[in-house]
Amino acid sequence: LWFLWVALVSSSMAGVKVDFGLLLEPLGFIKVLEWIFSVFVFATCGGFQGETTLLVSCKGVVNKTLTAAFAYPFRLNTVVLSAPDPKRCGGTWSDVYLVGNFSSSAQFFVTLAVLAFLYCIAALVVYIGYKHVYQQNSKFPLTDLAITVIMAFLWMVSTFAWAKALADIKVSTGASIILGTESCKAPGTTCWFVSVTSMRTLNVSVVFGLLNIVLWGGNVWFVYKDTNLHNQSNRISQNP
Repeated sequence: LWFLWVALVSSSMAGVKVDFGLLLEPLGFIKVLEWIFSVFVFATCGGFQGETTLLVSCKGVVNKTLTAAFAYPFRLNTVVLSAPDPKRCGGTWSDVYLVGNFSSSAQFFVTLAVLAFLYCIAALVVYIGYKHVYQQNSKFPLTDLAITVIMAFLWMVSTFAWAKALADIKVSTGASIILGTESCKAPGTTCWFVSVTSMRTLNVSVVFGLLNIVLWGGNVWFVYKDTNLHNQSNRISQNP
């Protein structure tokens, strides 16, 4: 559908007629909001960096601070907590990795935001500069409608998948690390959970994902009104 849209643009556009007034109409205004919210999605999720911290006491070590840094795309199973000392607590400490690989959900969510960002730019160019072509060629509104429906569905799937992954990330980087660390259960070894980086920005990314579901879902109606499908249904309803 994306390549079909580009092909239609390249083959049908002739003569620019710039009209920013469309941005004040629902079709254009919602597209601007979708563009802005897609930026917020990949900025809040894709740019996240954090760390979780433990305090460890063992043989020859007292209150040693251990940190594990994690970031997008959240492959936590590759993140290791460094050993408390070079001797590894007298041989009782083994490498500790965080649990879980959430890269698929995170990358799906961010990649969709990038694609939405690019599509909104292309759509706004057509709306503002080539509205006359958009209205005269029935293929443009139909293609726009198909992409909008698919994007609304993908936003719903990716947002819920990312929300579930985020909940699991909070568990995997929280106090449950101690319960899953065998080295902390060794005789003479004590572990305390200290802190984990606030994930408010990741919570915000989920909120923007939900807003994108609403925007793209609502936008389906306004795009549908410009298609010949809507015009045909009107003619049928008005025909006695």
